[in-house]
Amino acid sequence: MTARPESDAARLCHQPAANAYALPARCYVDASFEQCERESVFGSGWQLVGHAAQLHSPGDHVVAELGSVPILIVRGEPETDAPRGRLRALHNVCRHRAGPLATCDGRAAKTLVCRYHGWTYELDGRLRGAPEMHEAADFDLAAIRLPQARVAEWQGLVFASLGASGATAAAFDDIVAGIDERLAGSLAGYVFDRRVSYEVRCNWKAYVDNYLEGYHLPRVHPALNCLLDYRSYRTELSRWHSLQWSPIEDSQGPYRTDGSRAAEALYWWLWPNTMLNVLPGRLQTNRVVALDAQRCRVDFDYFYPPGAGPALGEQDRAFADAVQAEDIAICEAVQRGLASGSYVAGRLNPTRESGVWHFHELLRTAYAG
Repeated sequence: MTARPESDAARLCHQPAANAYALPARCYVDASFEQCERESVFGSGWQLVGHAAQLHSPGDHVVAELGSVPILIVRGEPETDAPRGRLRALHNVCRHRAGPLATCDGRAAKTLVCRYHGWTYELDGRLRGAPEMHEAADFDLAAIRLPQARVAEWQGLVFASLGASGATAAAFDDIVAGIDERLAGSLAGYVFDRRVSYEVRCNWKAYVDNYLEGYHLPRVHPALNCLLDYRSYRTELSRWHSLQWSPIEDSQGPYRTDGSRAAEALYWWLWPNTMLNVLPGRLQTNRVVALDAQRCRVDFDYFYPPGAGPALGEQDRAFADAVQAEDIAICEAVQRGLASGSYVAGRLNPTRESGVWHFHELLRTAYAG
């Protein structure tokens, strides 16, 4: 059984929330969408690439990929108007023959040296030296520099964007508009604890879809559902992000607080593939990386306020890992259903799946170019 072509095409048109259908199955299994998304989604959106502690001093650097472009985020030397040194997101592609300038994160680099033929760049991307090129006619070092992407530091996190044109390109301030006011305090002082990465046999969008609704909590996450107030669970939509929030009911669970204020769970999704889980005394970030049409990787980072004890982290990670295992199992089952040929796009729940609808509307805009 396959979806009717006319119905399939209709599901890629914009839809009001009250009448909305999910995206067609082919969006999750067809490799042609993967290429389209590299350009129109990941090529224009802002993506989480690191945290401030990784880029504290001049020469500190982080490698990442935006769409199909390798990127090197690096802290430059101090300047008059940037005493800590500027953050730059340089293309990690040598101007000689496309070799990499870095293959892993690092500290205190004085220059950026291509791993292929040794061409050397300053931390601001200017070519400094090119071995044995003295016989090349009209070769001008000063005319060569690495292209740059956009970069932003916010709440102790670092984001980058290729800044490609398109309907889903936006300024970073627009992506996070209103979030600072909703937070009870700054997250910038939180300390990175560890990263756990999960490879999931599903399309990256299937994982994001699952994150964007609490509709599945009672059936998929019974332990988490006991901590949250499902009846009060709400989703708030903004132009480029959505927020799911719920009061925390079980004050003795892993998200317990000292009782000085009402505890709540805040789950932000930022277009296209970043999640921020802001819970009492902790921050968890998720970055969903598309590997191919039917596989993704989720980089799950843990942050805590300075001085948080190790016991908190151990309990926190054990609980989060159990929730992730539940999510992975259902997302992989959904991917099998999407790839089966049986699925025809179904109706969305306007109350419980408004975040999914919002995400799909942005995708439809991106697909339309």
